[in-house]
Amino acid sequence: MLIGLPGSGKSTLAKELLIECPQRQLISSDAIRGQLFGDEAIQGVWMRVWREIQRQLHQAVTTHSTAIYDATNAPRRNRREVIYTARELGFTHITGMWLDTPIWLCLARNKKRLNPVPEEVIFRMHRQLRDAPPSLEEGLDELVWFSPAREYCNF
Repeated sequence: MLIGLPGSGKSTLAKELLIECPQRQLISSDAIRGQLFGDEAIQGVWMRVWREIQRQLHQAVTTHSTAIYDATNAPRRNRREVIYTARELGFTHITGMWLDTPIWLCLARNKKRLNPVPEEVIFRMHRQLRDAPPSLEEGLDELVWFSPAREYCNF
């Protein structure tokens, strides 16, 4: 499960993980919105997106594939729902990969997108992650924390 703001590098990491191991299945909320609504930028009806996410998670379990779930997963309740659903479907090990990219960098990357996310949405997600950061207590087996800030600051 990838976790991070829009522009944090989640989709780039997902692509790198697929190159390393092509038999993984990518489940992307953006791609699903593109399939369902004709454009990844259209949020559409969340229940339709969620049903497709569940279908793809089920498919990954039945084909014994490792799945990469690429979505912001900023609200704690969303992360918990995905973890619960994945466990119910049969996933036995769930790793969270938190891309804790500085908000200023996410905002700068967002401005370069064809369909930028409204800045107020990014600020809201940032507050959600700041106030309720990912943790093992949510049901994850492992949490990997990426802090690209090290590249931009003198630590």
